[in-house]
Amino acid sequence: MSNSFFEVLKNEKPLSVAGAINPYSALLAKKTGIKALYISGAGVANASFGLPDLALTSLDNVLEDLRRIRGISNLPILVDCDTGWGSALNISKTTKEMITAGASGIHIEDQVSEKRCGHRPNKEIVSTEEMCDRMKAARDAISDDEFMLMARTDAFANEGINGTIERAQRYVEAGANALFPEAITSLEDYKTLSDTVSVPILANITEFGMTPLFKKDELKKAGISIILHPLSAFRAMSKAALEVYSTISDDGSVEKILEKMQSRDELYEILDYHTYEKKIDDLFSKE
Repeated sequence: MSNSFFEVLKNEKPLSVAGAINPYSALLAKKTGIKALYISGAGVANASFGLPDLALTSLDNVLEDLRRIRGISNLPILVDCDTGWGSALNISKTTKEMITAGASGIHIEDQVSEKRCGHRPNKEIVSTEEMCDRMKAARDAISDDEFMLMARTDAFANEGINGTIERAQRYVEAGANALFPEAITSLEDYKTLSDTVSVPILANITEFGMTPLFKKDELKKAGISIILHPLSAFRAMSKAALEVYSTISDDGSVEKILEKMQSRDELYEILDYHTYEKKIDDLFSKE
């Protein structure tokens, strides 16, 4: 299977991209037919480090999760690179290391370095010129035209749709070949963007945020190329895990919620456990 988002988009548009917080989540996603994965900055902070999404994790933290997931999955992987972790030289280094670790694309945003979640108030963004410098630095580090350099803009909250369009056009001129407008609130605004920007546009359909949970056919009509579900599985896992821990704490037994659990056989199927076991037997069986 191709690792290129642009190749996959030729056959499926809009493309559903699902967040995976670890390699096992990536295996589960592929099992269901998901064709592309996402590594969320919030997911790395929340799931891998138990921290809020407030620029508390580093490039190396994200690279570690990327390497682990790429190690077991050949699906395209889009990686959240926040603001790029530094100046132009740092952003060039970030981009090169992401490519080496197996990313199929990255997105870099126009918030200030002390960033906030895109669906929280009081976001601050840098000047258009500074974000264009980020895009130029990243583009200069890329040699493969199939690598997706996505510009994320949080301008909608402060500058509205017109400001978002103006910035998006400048970011594309600076080297972005995809766009991630964050916290858009209407299909009309998505359509306006898609009519004025020539690159694929991502809609971030994250639960409990500013963007309504638009349906796939609605987003297709609005010109969206990629639909992102960044932390949907993680939220469901967390809710289920909390119920299990509460039951253990309250009852001292999990018998009443056993039917909600993945069985050992189901786990082994996802992991292809028996193939590994057979390999051991074949290698070390005595004649």
